[in-house]
Amino acid sequence: MTSDAQIRSTPLEDYALLSDMHTGPLVSRQGSIDWLCFPRFDSAAVFAALLGTPENGRWKLSAVDGEVVARRYLPRTFVLETTWETPTGSVVVTDFLPPGSQQADLVRRVKCVSGRVEVEHDLRIRFDYSRAKPWTRRVDLDGEGASGLLSVAGPDALLLSGPLLHPHEDQQQTTRTEEHHGASPEGHPDDYQGAVADRLTGVFALESGESADWALTWHQSHLQPPTPEDPQAALERTVEYWTQWSARVEADAEQDHSVLRSLMVLRALTNSDTGGIVAAPTTSLPEEFGGSRNWDYRYTWLRDAALTIEALIAHDFTDGALHWRNWLLRAVAGDADGIQIMYGIAGERQLPESTLDHLVGYEGSVPVRVGNDAVGQYQADVVGEVMLALAELRGAGVAEDEFSWALQKNLLRFAEQNMDRSGHGIWEMRGEPAFFVHGRAMMWAAFDQGIRAVEEHGFDGPVERWRSLRERLREEIMQHGFNEELNSFTQTYSNAEVDASLLQLPHTGFVAYDDPKMLGTVARIEDDLQDEHGLLHRYRTDTGLDGLDGDEYPFLICTFWLVEQYAFSGRIAEAATLLDQLSSYANDLGLFAEEYDPKSGRLAGNFPQAFSHLGFIRAVDAVARAKKRS
Repeated sequence: MTSDAQIRSTPLEDYALLSDMHTGPLVSRQGSIDWLCFPRFDSAAVFAALLGTPENGRWKLSAVDGEVVARRYLPRTFVLETTWETPTGSVVVTDFLPPGSQQADLVRRVKCVSGRVEVEHDLRIRFDYSRAKPWTRRVDLDGEGASGLLSVAGPDALLLSGPLLHPHEDQQQTTRTEEHHGASPEGHPDDYQGAVADRLTGVFALESGESADWALTWHQSHLQPPTPEDPQAALERTVEYWTQWSARVEADAEQDHSVLRSLMVLRALTNSDTGGIVAAPTTSLPEEFGGSRNWDYRYTWLRDAALTIEALIAHDFTDGALHWRNWLLRAVAGDADGIQIMYGIAGERQLPESTLDHLVGYEGSVPVRVGNDAVGQYQADVVGEVMLALAELRGAGVAEDEFSWALQKNLLRFAEQNMDRSGHGIWEMRGEPAFFVHGRAMMWAAFDQGIRAVEEHGFDGPVERWRSLRERLREEIMQHGFNEELNSFTQTYSNAEVDASLLQLPHTGFVAYDDPKMLGTVARIEDDLQDEHGLLHRYRTDTGLDGLDGDEYPFLICTFWLVEQYAFSGRIAEAATLLDQLSSYANDLGLFAEEYDPKSGRLAGNFPQAFSHLGFIRAVDAVARAKKRS
């Protein structure tokens, strides 16, 4: 028999995302929830099999002797339906997290649609990233005979409601097939008071038309267990929320549906209470299988959030953008001199990085990290990204108030104070700081947007000083960041390398898409960073500038930026062809990871990744606009 330690990692493309806009579990095609952080995206995982083995925590729900023949999200929702067929019948498993609840619930519903089917559970709860096994006991739920299983470890508790599971037989318990409404399982007497239950299992038989529901509810262990939600009412509320939110997007063509799904992913990664947008719901999914470039993305980067907001505004989702602006006001608050590149979901400033050495990592990729030391980096582009997003919000008709414009003036003061400071760049290099051309151009864009706000909207500000700083940056970039001999912008002032982030220069307004200097830069990017499959790397890792070991696969957002560049510089047919190619890298549910490995044909990096989805949205929009103009 194959041991857990010998099991290879499930391909990322086999996973589905669920979301209640507080957390984002991943469910495999085979019905195993291998990643779940309760109650927030950045909470410690209770299921961490994604980064290890099943013994590190999972909840697998499957049909005995069955195979998955179909899966889908219910239209315009994050309600996942998985259809299993067995030799004796078929069942549909419905997985979802109800949004808008004051408690954290994960609901799994099974309905037999034909014949007779047995479904089995394998539930292994491992609190604190599999560093704490729970004490599990049976509890009364409603005083009328209904029971649940309460698992507790330290500050966390999980209540499992539904037909009772029981300790696995290797814990001196026996199992037997139970009717879904059956009495206590054999070996699980009514007076069972509790045990360290490493593994809970159960097999349940369903006839055609019958269904069974299970719900896993998190709460603080010192409080009384919450009352489980009614599964049917929770399902109806979940479907209603997502369909109402997405109703403003018309989706007729196939690509329209893909854009809608990407917009919904961006919403799914937004905390509905705080407005903070996480870069991804996962940590340490590697940029190279077996490598060490493994980072925690469960935080809010100002840059990623700003670009996400631009994509949402372009599709008339200004409510979420305003929510994020309010988050930004709280996160930065009065500390304009200490603006960070990222924060916690609620604006937390301390995100200390540590490693989980007991986890073997996805495809053996270690270390597994939680927290992110890049929080202390200076990255010159961030203020420009935020100013561009806030300008888009203003252009969409959302009025500034005294606080939001004061925030922007403080951001520009921060940029001015750091005019002569080198940084680590958009890619969070861990080598020596440098003057990255992309970052300097974004500083130019920050002052440019401040000037526009004064000139076009009548706001107050030291516009003459901003004009002087803007002009200084332009002259500096053209002198130190453009190589006349190579006819190309460069990665930094001190090297002649190129960087995929240079494709963002036209987006800032610094240079036109069809400017000869930009076209020369694109040619060098194609020569130096594009692989034989047409995909772009961020930069050449062998220069040592990033201070990291190993390599990485092509980043999807970089190639989406190339599509955008092609579209707006007259290479529309090439843009459309490349976009079609990139679209095929999404999984069957329309989800993109951070990277794609063309040799293995697998998604890589944290998943699903906001950066990739917003890049896809912008690329589709660019091609559509270019075709319309041509």
